[in-house]
Amino acid sequence: MPRTKQFDEKEVLKKAMELFWEKGFHATSIQDLVSGLGINRASLYDTFGGKDALFLKAFALYRENSTQVIKTLFEGEPSVRTAFVKLFDFAIEEAIQDETRKGCFVVNVTTELIPGNHDLVQVLLKNKENVESLFASMVKRGLDSGELKTPKDPDTLAAYLFTLYSGLRVVAKVDPNADRLRQIVTSGLSILS
Repeated sequence: MPRTKQFDEKEVLKKAMELFWEKGFHATSIQDLVSGLGINRASLYDTFGGKDALFLKAFALYRENSTQVIKTLFEGEPSVRTAFVKLFDFAIEEAIQDETRKGCFVVNVTTELIPGNHDLVQVLLKNKENVESLFASMVKRGLDSGELKTPKDPDTLAAYLFTLYSGLRVVAKVDPNADRLRQIVTSGLSILS
């Protein structure tokens, strides 16, 4: 008779995401996972396929959650400029409240595991494309409504905003000074005038 699992897979995956996000892939040992997730080694391998597979699932969960945050912020805001300000403010607040200064999991994975992992490069490129697509849609919406008057190409502007957003996440990890970060955002988002 097969044994039933004594844990919630979604909760374990969420804990794994937090652990990998805070410690990084290489610094997270199997024992860290067993202790931090509250499951035994056999369950870790049987359910998630081991450290590498668990990491990829946890990283996918983070990207899904992050994308949903952006979509929610954008969908609930009629003003394109205000939507971007809210997104960047959200990132700043997240950085300020993050006592461990773990920053952005995507940025962390990029700096820790690239170069050297071709498959992960493809995952990161797809994430970049997805976020830039959301940004470009907002820019196009602003151009169509007349809110934005910029002569810039929406895709190029979206790439710029993605770079600003990613850079902000890096800087906030080192220096989470809200006033300084907001000054950077104000200057960077002036391109939307």
